[in-house]
Amino acid sequence: MLSELTQAINNIQVPAEWIGIRAVKETSSHRNVRDRVPQRNGKTTTIGAMIEVLVDGCIGYAATNSLQQQDLQTAAETAYKQAVAATAWSIYKFTSATARPKVVGEYYSPYIKSFDAIGSGDINNVLIQACKTLKVNDTIVQTVAEIVTTDRETWFVSSNGSEVYQKFLFLSSYYGATAQDGGIVQQRTSNGWQAHTYQGGLELFSDGELWHRVQKIGEQAVELLHTEECPDTCTNLVLAPDQMMLQIHESVGHPLEIDRILGDERNYAGGSFVKLSDFGNLVYGSPLMNITFDPTVPGEIASYAFDDTGAVATKEYLIKEGILQRGVGSLESQARAGIPGVACARASSWNRPAIDRMANLNLEPGEGTFEDAIANIEHGVYMESNRSWSIDDRRYKFQFGCEYAKLIENGKLTKTLRNPNYRATTPEFWGSLVQVCNSSTWEMYGTPFCGKGEPNQAIWVGHGSPVCVFANVEVFGGGS
Repeated sequence: MLSELTQAINNIQVPAEWIGIRAVKETSSHRNVRDRVPQRNGKTTTIGAMIEVLVDGCIGYAATNSLQQQDLQTAAETAYKQAVAATAWSIYKFTSATARPKVVGEYYSPYIKSFDAIGSGDINNVLIQACKTLKVNDTIVQTVAEIVTTDRETWFVSSNGSEVYQKFLFLSSYYGATAQDGGIVQQRTSNGWQAHTYQGGLELFSDGELWHRVQKIGEQAVELLHTEECPDTCTNLVLAPDQMMLQIHESVGHPLEIDRILGDERNYAGGSFVKLSDFGNLVYGSPLMNITFDPTVPGEIASYAFDDTGAVATKEYLIKEGILQRGVGSLESQARAGIPGVACARASSWNRPAIDRMANLNLEPGEGTFEDAIANIEHGVYMESNRSWSIDDRRYKFQFGCEYAKLIENGKLTKTLRNPNYRATTPEFWGSLVQVCNSSTWEMYGTPFCGKGEPNQAIWVGHGSPVCVFANVEVFGGGS
């Protein structure tokens, strides 16, 4: 495919300074079972290409679902006209050397079992059995088991010699149980909505730990029916990695997107409390806070060797020892803003242009075990698994809810609590970080549903974190 696309570029007749083609082929299978009854068994395949051209410092885009030469030519002509029209309102003149340098290479997702290793019937049988296991007693009123597999290939070529091939295998699974006793309804899931989202094959699906995990989900859903509400208090808050995923995503990832800071997202999803002058200076959190952009982690959902414009992916510190270092910004945004960024130009499909997106944003491990973290806490609350979120359009003030919590008393986990929530402002919250546990508590999760852009792009994002402790945080129950 690379040679065919390179030949196509050589045959495209438009007077552009630079031309690029990003072709994508993606096949996804979605299987869903509710209450032991299959609800969905579908497969979709899509293929197409995005053509980019550079004219007088402006980049134009056009997509086509055909890889035939005449259709690529037509798309290139459309992109050229768009770029020419944009020159009248140009705010920055790009060059191919700064925005689209030459790159050559390849990347393959790690996996053991291909998606064709077992049939649809076998997968459905596992999902049906999972629903059966989730229903631990009759107070469980609904069970859900779901798996989504995606096989994606991308090819990127350009008129200045780029040739990149990347093949990804994504697997996302979800298990949930809803329990009801009279007017009390509680839901427990497998670490949150489709949090088990990784790169890899079917070895990630029915591993030996699955049955223990779904059994525990059902038991905890029932347990939550007969527990106390989370108290309203200001106390020590201990967050599990599956909730840290959401915390990092909303209060670090989105506010550090450079295009958002520049104002490109304000019409759709708001701006950011972070200013360009803050990079290199802003105390974002306590000295224990070390956040990396790392698309090199094996198996994490948003790992890759090159972003969708060909920028080479490397591990970079966004925040080091609490100080803001660089933004989540592509080569284009870095050039416009004049600040360091990362290889994060990503598109959800062939018919979307690449924009600034998170990939894997991880909190680096610190010191101490989980037992060490709670040993010196006289009073606190431990929370797991995101249930709800609300954050303002500057990513400054937030309120998050979790599925499951435990009271911490005199260094021990005691009572189970339901409807736990907490609220704070972003700098206040990260400034209250008093312990980051070691790698024994570090876990990675992901989401396939990070939305951004107009038209909207839902993209895969990964987050890893250890257990963390925050001091003097406002927590409250469902009645507040």
